[in-house]
Amino acid sequence: MKQYAMVIDLDRCVGCHACAVACRAEWQVPVPYRRNWVNRLGPAQTSKGISFTFYPGLCNHCDEPACVPECPADPVEVTFTDQKTGATKTMEVAATWKDPFNGTVQVDRRRCLGCGACADACPYGARYVNPDVVNEDLDGEGIVDKCTFCMPRVEKGLPPACVQTCITDARIFGLIDDKDIAEYVKKGAKRLESKGVKIGPNVYYYGQPKDLELLDKTSTPQELLASSGRRRMFAQMVKPSMKQAKNIGLIGLAGTLLVKATETKSPGDE
Repeated sequence: MKQYAMVIDLDRCVGCHACAVACRAEWQVPVPYRRNWVNRLGPAQTSKGISFTFYPGLCNHCDEPACVPECPADPVEVTFTDQKTGATKTMEVAATWKDPFNGTVQVDRRRCLGCGACADACPYGARYVNPDVVNEDLDGEGIVDKCTFCMPRVEKGLPPACVQTCITDARIFGLIDDKDIAEYVKKGAKRLESKGVKIGPNVYYYGQPKDLELLDKTSTPQELLASSGRRRMFAQMVKPSMKQAKNIGLIGLAGTLLVKATETKSPGDE
């Protein structure tokens, strides 16, 4: 499997937010949500001196994404096609999956239940549920959205919107074994991984040792999140009830009552 990846050169990043604005404009991301963000870090003391840098974040399109196995949508058989070779592969996937040919993690908005289980599971906080867009046929409560590495653009030969817009060329995008990315990795570009979170993120950061230390201290997740289990459980409970209600034509008030009867909010739910 080929794997798309991105390197972010912190030595070049000036924190202008052009990448985040371009992403919002390209994909019509509503406020206050985001697919792509830039956090200011510092000034703060590190073991190598005072550091001030930025954390440009996005979906990491991980080797072993924690989000994918959490999706409770019914699996369907999908045939994937390699855009370059024409090779195909058929596999069963829920509403989110890791592409077998390019390694990106994608979402089928037509089948998303909006339960938020995948968003809860992401240790990088890279997914959100947009409650204003609902799959009415699935009785969803919103649709999940996130960075897709701009695959619709990439498949047309264009770079991701954030890469094209970066005024300092701080973002380098391509296949993991491309020369430019491979050289950055060889020079010490690092993933945001810890002992508790080793799922192979495919966004790499390069910069001064003190800046990488500050980035690691402030932005590397230390454990995988487990709260998604509650959302997944209730999504599984609601689906059969709603399907039965539809079958007998009681999707109005009865369907609403079924959902309300099985809803339980936890402190982390929005």
